[in-house]
Amino acid sequence: MDGCWDGRGEDSIIVEKLSVSCGTSRQISHMQLGCCATHCASPLHGKDLLLQSLVDPEETLQLTGHHGDISAVVFGTERSPLLLCSASADYVIVWDVQRCYSKARAGVVPSGTVIGTTLGEVVHLSFSAGDERVAACSGDKVYILSSKIEDTLSVLAGHLSPLTSAEFCPWKPDILVSISEDRTFKVWGLEKDIIYESAVLSASPLLSVFFLVNSRQLVIGSADGQVWSFTFPEDHRCNLVTRLDLHKVIQRHQRKFHQMAPRTVGVTGVTPDAVETIKSVLRICAPPRQLERERANSCVWIGCPDGLFLLDLATSELHKALFLRDYPNLSITMVGSWAVSYGLENTMVFVVTSLFEAQMSVLELSLPGSDTVDNLCQHLDGLSVLPSSGQMDVFSFPGFVSGPLMVGSPLNAQLKKKDPGRRTKTGSDRCGVKEQPLVFHTQVKSSGYLQTPRRTMFSPKTNVQKTTRGSGKTNRNIGTVFSDYPGDIAAPSVPYTSLSTAKHPTPVFCAKYSGDGKQILCGLGDRSILLFKSSFTGTSTVYTGHDKAVTVVSWSHGRQWWLSASEDRTFRIWTGGSSVPVLTMGGEDTFFKPIQAAQFYYLDKFLLVASGPSLHLYLHHLDHTQDDIKRYQQRSGIKLTGHFDMESGTDVTAVSAINDFYSYVVLMCGADRSIQVLDLNTGGVASRLPDAHCRAVHHVAQNEGSMFSSQTPDSYNLFLTSAVTDSVKLWDLRTLRCVRRYENHVNRCHPCTAAFSPCGRFIASGSEDNCAYVYDVRSSSYLHRLQRHADTVLNVTFNPATPELLTGTLDGRLSLFRPGNATDEFSGP
Repeated sequence: MDGCWDGRGEDSIIVEKLSVSCGTSRQISHMQLGCCATHCASPLHGKDLLLQSLVDPEETLQLTGHHGDISAVVFGTERSPLLLCSASADYVIVWDVQRCYSKARAGVVPSGTVIGTTLGEVVHLSFSAGDERVAACSGDKVYILSSKIEDTLSVLAGHLSPLTSAEFCPWKPDILVSISEDRTFKVWGLEKDIIYESAVLSASPLLSVFFLVNSRQLVIGSADGQVWSFTFPEDHRCNLVTRLDLHKVIQRHQRKFHQMAPRTVGVTGVTPDAVETIKSVLRICAPPRQLERERANSCVWIGCPDGLFLLDLATSELHKALFLRDYPNLSITMVGSWAVSYGLENTMVFVVTSLFEAQMSVLELSLPGSDTVDNLCQHLDGLSVLPSSGQMDVFSFPGFVSGPLMVGSPLNAQLKKKDPGRRTKTGSDRCGVKEQPLVFHTQVKSSGYLQTPRRTMFSPKTNVQKTTRGSGKTNRNIGTVFSDYPGDIAAPSVPYTSLSTAKHPTPVFCAKYSGDGKQILCGLGDRSILLFKSSFTGTSTVYTGHDKAVTVVSWSHGRQWWLSASEDRTFRIWTGGSSVPVLTMGGEDTFFKPIQAAQFYYLDKFLLVASGPSLHLYLHHLDHTQDDIKRYQQRSGIKLTGHFDMESGTDVTAVSAINDFYSYVVLMCGADRSIQVLDLNTGGVASRLPDAHCRAVHHVAQNEGSMFSSQTPDSYNLFLTSAVTDSVKLWDLRTLRCVRRYENHVNRCHPCTAAFSPCGRFIASGSEDNCAYVYDVRSSSYLHRLQRHADTVLNVTFNPATPELLTGTLDGRLSLFRPGNATDEFSGP
């Protein structure tokens, strides 16, 4: 659980500071009102403007000058001088607030500066950064006005329906974004040029637009509760980052709280209304600067008719929900429009209008200093991939899960070894005949019994220096010099080579690099396994034996063995140079359902095999030697030491565990959309995350790093999950909280996989639009869209030794991508 659904508890407080009746028969429910840290403004009797001080509630000022009913009000972005702009069908007027107060104290009627005349009914106003320009939305046009004098700088026309809002870009004041009832948005240059025009986004009008300054994103909300976030790069070609349905997000988190009912007793805002309320996105704003943190860069407040919702756009998770119905002291519980400003310390000031009456209220939202976005989620102490133990010499970090191995831990299991003192009787022993030397006479010199036994058969010369051809090259017989993985290199983006795995198209269901990055295993839909060199030079080695498609391949830590699993419910362990598997296990008698996952675990000591609702833990002994007589007798052994079931009884869909170092944590995903974290030191479930996706997770991948790169210990607690019709999610094991979503790729029906780069900086994902996508871990927008594929990209995997990305497609092609310039040549056929 990563939200706080309290209504009027101690964590958040909504106080009504002021309530004003506007005294007009005109409907003002959806009117834009003005709000800043010190003042608020609203129409009074239709044509006048009421300026109310929030510092001193008794200090008010009535401004006159409009001949028609006021339709929009907004404050400037600068505090000195503080400007206020109001619009009606006849005039657009800018008021200097301090000067108006000074004139009123001197007995002079305050006046403003008319900057626009007869523009029609203005529904929205906005100031540019620095308050140099004013954008006025009237009909299907945006009028760009000077805030100093009456001067129309430009008229932006292009929408097919009336506009609803327009905002200047905070970091580029000459760029403006407008939204309309035609359900599109446009990016304008102030010289009447359309820089970018979107397609139709929704079936309902777009109502609100907001710029996220920290992440350089554009956020748009619609009348039917849809929220979009787009990148806003230098060329202003906006790419979709996130799309979510606010109503579904709220429902999903309500279900989480109901599943944790004993812990949510007395918490308001959990029980849904008997009458469903449309979650129209009336207003979008950012949290106060005092609460900004690295994770808060993607958080926004969403103002809806029934309340406020703090939403993290990077994860599509709800941090806080404040329903106005939970505050009986408020005079307005259904809102028509929101206006926002940031007060002192950790407060936010909202001006709201009633949906049914001509009434305006000022609300103050107070968030305690400790209630940052980071603290709004629940932290689960003790979960970590890296354990602390005396035997964990490679990674011994204090404070991690489980500590040393427990006495009753399943990981202490051992295979029983044969007693070396016991010798198998030979045929001569069974017959009672004692074996004797061929020569019995000890005095015969030819027998050799009088000579000292020879103990050294061969003594190699060790003082001879070998010569190599060329200087600086490593001799292949001596070894290979490994270099560190470059941590500052760009992500793979340029196609390098490509090949077809079979004569006829067949899916590449799985692909895996060996730990040293020199070999590649591929499991194909035609029941074969291919072993390539990572350079794709030479011919591949083909291994056959499975009766159905090979869906899983896995390397051992020592790279001597590798494993394959198939839909025929068997898994096999192989070794290089032999076409016969060292170990074959499974079948209909052993596994009643296909094997969903299989891998080596705990530095090759165990095997993890998932089938049906259970995860099986096996000890194994591998022996690749063969008896000349009993050539087909399997000399390897395997023993079941434990099994772990899904708590809900559903089938296991994906499993992940790290084999490159000792770790007790195993991630097990189920068909019920949940993720279970197993602690194999204790042999139980450490934690469970329900409703991780909207569909069952079909792939889970941990940040394993590689032997060529080093990362911080906390980085190993990150893992990825993928689900059909859903995005790729990045999770933090320490909190079991989704920290980011990646959803630019297309995944509607095929189980596309995702993978971490060895440096931990990049994420790759397959896609059904014949592309692979490379993301930066810190950003939800993609870095590269890798094309050159003719079919769906099912699998992606990074080379652990060099910056390379391998992709496998539905039609059986493998493609290799490397960093470089777009002018690099493509060497594929």
